[in-house]
Amino acid sequence: MRKNPKLRIKLHETAPKQETAVLVAVSNNKQSAAKTREYLDELEFLAMTMNVQTLGRFTQLLDRPDKRTYVGKGKLEEIRAFVQHKGCDMVIFDDDLSPSQLRNVESELGVKIYDRSLLILDIFSARAKTSQAYTQVEVARLKYMLPRLTRLWSHLERQRGGTGTRSGSGEQEIETDRRTLKTQITILKEKLAKIDLQGHTQRKSRGEVVRVALVGYTNVGKSTIMNMIAKVDLFAENKLFATVDSTVRKVVLDRVPFLLSDTVGFIRKLPTLLIESFKSTLDEVREADILLHVVDVSHPNFEEHINVVNTTLAEIKAVDKKIILVFNKIDQYENPDADNLVTTKPTLQQLMETHLNKQEYKAIFISALEKENIEELRKIISQTVNDQHHLLYPNYLFPEVDYEAMTKEFNEQQSKLDELI
Repeated sequence: MRKNPKLRIKLHETAPKQETAVLVAVSNNKQSAAKTREYLDELEFLAMTMNVQTLGRFTQLLDRPDKRTYVGKGKLEEIRAFVQHKGCDMVIFDDDLSPSQLRNVESELGVKIYDRSLLILDIFSARAKTSQAYTQVEVARLKYMLPRLTRLWSHLERQRGGTGTRSGSGEQEIETDRRTLKTQITILKEKLAKIDLQGHTQRKSRGEVVRVALVGYTNVGKSTIMNMIAKVDLFAENKLFATVDSTVRKVVLDRVPFLLSDTVGFIRKLPTLLIESFKSTLDEVREADILLHVVDVSHPNFEEHINVVNTTLAEIKAVDKKIILVFNKIDQYENPDADNLVTTKPTLQQLMETHLNKQEYKAIFISALEKENIEELRKIISQTVNDQHHLLYPNYLFPEVDYEAMTKEFNEQQSKLDELI
């Protein structure tokens, strides 16, 4: 059979097109150019997590953002010219925009507009695996949308309606949508309350066992540490918010059992709506007896990350805990240039000497990826859990049981509960 040379097979690209974006930030005289760059680096990482490629960055020095369009008129024109020239799909702002700013900027630029909160909400929505996490994110997203509904109707002509009416169809539709959103929020809150009750009952049934929670800035390696200590296989990835669901597993170290939970990572300017909606998930942190505060020591501003986490812990009333500082990623730590006399960055050895000598908390330096100093971490956790157990449950003695079988049974049941919730 002869092939028809005129017959052509046309292939269609099925992979989703990677969207492109421009990043925008406003800084004042109190913020250095280096700090602004760092914040935009983090914003770009957030965009990359949503598979969005950054094509350009714009910053403007202002005492405060413009009330109408966040940036000044000239800078907005500059951004619009770049967006049109490059064919960008969206513009992402490093701060939250007011409903009017969002509407005005979108009208001026003619592309999708994201502010920091909306971007983080989208990431959480994409990362949520359980019904609980998805419902929490949906509540936060609807609350975010509620004051911004007029933006959805900006393409409609606002007509005044007939005699005796004071508003056009657009305003009436907005009111209808607003009532619908409020109803949805109420329904989802009721669902969350039931899930929260289940979680509370589940936590109460865990008995006289010390609870340990992993906390830290996002993308510091909490899930990797959880996998090693608990010997489980949780999802871990070099992206922000790889984990948004809390996971609890039973662990036994030196015949001392305890519960270890992995929780959502914190971040600078974490939307208040998310903190409110994730109350039940953050209960694992609030009700923990010991916190493993994981820090990416290779990050140039890890001390600021520590402060962000401590501030968030204070917001959720979870600061009065035993804390072990776990400085991770020592394999990626870059020592300062010995020839650079201006640098003030300490060596890793100096960092270790400084933090290990502090008496108010325990600290350890590890590499979860390279499994460096992990046995020492296990010893510190085991000793701290043992001390805390005798403090909390002085009359409780560990029974002579098969801990390996007991732990396996508990973790299997917990996995099934996670799927249900």
